[in-house]
Amino acid sequence: MSALPIISLAGLRSDVPAQRRATAAELGRACREVGFFYATDHGIPQAVCEDAFTLAKELFALPIAEKEVLSIKRSPHNRGYVAMADEKLNPESGADMKEAFNIGTDFPEDHPDVLAGKPFRGVNFWPPIDGWRQRALDYFNHCLELGRTIHRGFSMDLGLDEEFFARHLSSPIATLRMLRYPPSAGTNTREDGGAGTHSDYGNITILATDKVAGLEVLNRQGEWIQAPHVPGAFVCNISDCLMRWSNDVYVSTPHRVRPPAQERYSIAHFLEVNPDSVVDPRDVVPDQAPKYQPITCADYLASRLNATYDHREPE
Repeated sequence: MSALPIISLAGLRSDVPAQRRATAAELGRACREVGFFYATDHGIPQAVCEDAFTLAKELFALPIAEKEVLSIKRSPHNRGYVAMADEKLNPESGADMKEAFNIGTDFPEDHPDVLAGKPFRGVNFWPPIDGWRQRALDYFNHCLELGRTIHRGFSMDLGLDEEFFARHLSSPIATLRMLRYPPSAGTNTREDGGAGTHSDYGNITILATDKVAGLEVLNRQGEWIQAPHVPGAFVCNISDCLMRWSNDVYVSTPHRVRPPAQERYSIAHFLEVNPDSVVDPRDVVPDQAPKYQPITCADYLASRLNATYDHREPE
């Protein structure tokens, strides 16, 4: 495999079951063999996607003092600003040369889950830019619905009821992450100096990229291949929680970001399931001996984040 497969998602929205099943089979093949795919015909307007990059540039252009007020270190719920070199996706390699900003579901301060201090049920931090919040949430919600649609394909491919994952996605942990990589190809000698070699933590990642190269994927032959920008397409990948849930039927894939030659932006939407959903392989592949013990989504995600950020204390 020297290039990622390109899959049209139009069939998942068809009223014809055979067309939905055919697209689901394409997704399943990519999830088993590659762990990555490009998604086209996804239904998110191009103008909405372009505006998301405008929002990212407006945010990261703020003075560092204003961004630090929004620091993720103030949030136990994985929301807010991540400063340059504060993240270690591959702790053995060292800090990543990037800055980021995380947005989750927009709960009000008086929401019962917020008041109860439930994991990943906190409030968002918003930059002081007129109209920024609503435009960001518009993109967030589009990606959330796309993620739910893709999960229907997963359900069909795995031989489950088409709505199996839907009940676990009624109020999921979802994180929109804007990323900025400064030009560092001439000074950073690490091959994964932009973002350390890692696999993602949740169920699926929906990634929008600009035209600057950097993302690389480790194929099943142990070779690093480029994942270039494809106009109108998202880069999607299976993440570790879904691999666990499928008992390794679907396999997450290591990837990295090389130090870019010029400033690079990307926008990732990480979709987990509901915090209290129990991830149990016996529910997905009941005919196989489970390789993993049941765990709630919130507990699994917390364990992974605790290893990524020095400021997080294990719960």
